[in-house]
Amino acid sequence: MSADAWFTLAVVVITLGLLASERVSAPLVVVGAVTVLLVGNVVDTDQALAGFSNEAVITIAALYVLAGAAEATGILDRVTGLTLGTRLSEPTRRRATSRELLRVLAPSAGASALVYNTPLIAMTAPQVSAWARRSGRSPSWYLMALNAAVLLGGVVTAIGTTTNVVMSGLLTNAGRAPLDLFEITPVGAPIAIVGVALLVLVGPRLVPDRQASSEDVAARAFTLEMVVAPGSPLAGRTIAQAGLRNLEGVYLVELHDEARTVAPVAPDRVLRDGARLVFAGNVDRIVDLQRIPGLTPAAEPHFSVVGHDPGRQFFEVVVGPGSALAGATLKEIGFRARYEAAVLAIHRAGERVGTKLGDVMLHPGDVLLVLGAADFADRWRDRGEFLAVAPLEGVSPLRRDKAVIVGTVLAAFVIAATSGLLSVLEAALLAALAVVVLRVISPTDARRSVNLDVVVVLAASFGLGNAIAASGLATELASLLVAVFGPLGDVGVLAGVVLSTVLLTQLVTNNATAVVMFPIALAAAGEAGLAARPFAIAVAIAASMSFLTPIGYQTNMIVYGMGGYRFWDFARLGLPLVLITVATLLIVTPVVFPLR
Repeated sequence: MSADAWFTLAVVVITLGLLASERVSAPLVVVGAVTVLLVGNVVDTDQALAGFSNEAVITIAALYVLAGAAEATGILDRVTGLTLGTRLSEPTRRRATSRELLRVLAPSAGASALVYNTPLIAMTAPQVSAWARRSGRSPSWYLMALNAAVLLGGVVTAIGTTTNVVMSGLLTNAGRAPLDLFEITPVGAPIAIVGVALLVLVGPRLVPDRQASSEDVAARAFTLEMVVAPGSPLAGRTIAQAGLRNLEGVYLVELHDEARTVAPVAPDRVLRDGARLVFAGNVDRIVDLQRIPGLTPAAEPHFSVVGHDPGRQFFEVVVGPGSALAGATLKEIGFRARYEAAVLAIHRAGERVGTKLGDVMLHPGDVLLVLGAADFADRWRDRGEFLAVAPLEGVSPLRRDKAVIVGTVLAAFVIAATSGLLSVLEAALLAALAVVVLRVISPTDARRSVNLDVVVVLAASFGLGNAIAASGLATELASLLVAVFGPLGDVGVLAGVVLSTVLLTQLVTNNATAVVMFPIALAAAGEAGLAARPFAIAVAIAASMSFLTPIGYQTNMIVYGMGGYRFWDFARLGLPLVLITVATLLIVTPVVFPLR
């Protein structure tokens, strides 16, 4: 190998090692690697910065905004609620059944074809976990399989995962046609179907039974009133059937029905339209109650004081001793008109607040959970009414009134991209612009929706891929692969590339794997006299098969903590999953995309 190839190999190995260790931020590692290669004259400026002008990076950023709008409106909550159901009973078996797994995995894999897997897992995993706990089951039975199903669903379309979008950009960067939206579907769909089928059939026996660390619910016990909405699917069901008996991190304190107060509330108590339920628990779990279909905050009629500002958010405020609130009730002080905000919950240390919030006599030191406009803190922080005003980080009120808009924009995006009317980039940019212009989310929230670390890493990694190709390293590694797997025939060469990709993606992110393997795959195809496109598609799909370790992909880490798993738990389910999906990939790819 040439000196440049050896130098590039050293930089790539160090880069992959640092990414796998997660001790240094990924953007710093990749940008630093490209800088070293630029200074070392392995690549020129255009090659080093090619990713920052690549359409794939812009497309990913736009789709992050669209995913942020979907999360902000809870558009997937109703689908998840209908899928999981609310008629739950105490389990009579220790393990999840194949039928239960199918209910969880099939819709999640389907949604992943059009929604990035990271925000999808972030939205669905907490719901599945709460559903499992409400039914007395362990979330560990479902979360690992859910994550695998979402990764499998992402390989069905060119926008299902960022890796596919990156591959499309790499093809464009190499002077080839980008991926069409459904170009990989004939290969990805069979893989997803086979993989989900395996998860459903053997998952109940292979997924470990773990216990996640419990929360200290008493640390900050808020009290919140919810109302059974008119026409709610909960009406006519008992507390147990509605899934309100074993809520995660929150418990039902009282029920107000027909001018009667019931406490404690028996599990066989039947819910009726308009029933007012008082819950107590951790503030984050209290806010999560808004995601249960059929329950609405008792303060919801007062949300109009905040208007339809897409920047509205939750705040925690502490009542000061000199505040007009001290010694008064919310109703007496006219809180919503006075402060242009709505109180959803009250926390009082050492004493449970268990009646209608509007009639609670407030004390100095009470903490109120408030829904207000984005500037609420700026307007009231220094006015003396509150000892402290702090936004509740990581929790946002759902904009269910905008869910129809998001659904329409998503449908229009898919139609425009699939019909050829617009490119995926153009359709994604218009969709992102639409959700901001239509005030589904604010410009600030749109910026927050974009994972800048991912965007910077992807843009910089194109320079790393260019260095692998320009230095001759790709050719050298491709020659090695062809020499080892070439005797097995054309499919053998493809198998060598796929297996190398699968092994690498267990250690570093799928995007980094795709960037590193793309030039090697194209060089291997060229040396063997085979078509390049099947190899590129195979690399994109194989890079998403990060099932063996929790460090292979960021969604693995999300469920790793939530499910209380151990490091090697992933291999128990992941190994058979990798074997069957790799076999399917090697069988289907040459049929759909001839190698010669």
